[in-house]
Amino acid sequence: MARIKGALMTRKRRNKVLKLAKGYYGSKSRLFKTAKQAVMKSGNYAYIGRKQKKREFRRLWISRISAACKLNGMNYSTFMNGLKKAGVTLNRKMLSEIAIADPAAFTALTEQAKAALQ
Repeated sequence: MARIKGALMTRKRRNKVLKLAKGYYGSKSRLFKTAKQAVMKSGNYAYIGRKQKKREFRRLWISRISAACKLNGMNYSTFMNGLKKAGVTLNRKMLSEIAIADPAAFTALTEQAKAALQ
């Protein structure tokens, strides 16, 4: 029986890595060994970045809410505490969108939070 050589699968595997490394600087896009290292590293960065993205957006929303609260004579922590006591269950993303798009509605929310703290 004839021996089956692995050249085809090896070539396919290497081409897959080189395709992922397309656009990388210098030999990282041409040589398999360096391309493989670069692709693995970039995969790690992408994985970490997906986690960091969530943190950074939450920080952005909180800073927007905080700025809008200061305009209404409140700070962020007392505002969030007041909303919780008032039974308002809006997430930070929606609160920041309201603060940007509809300042009057956000002012009403701050008044509601102040009333709940009394």
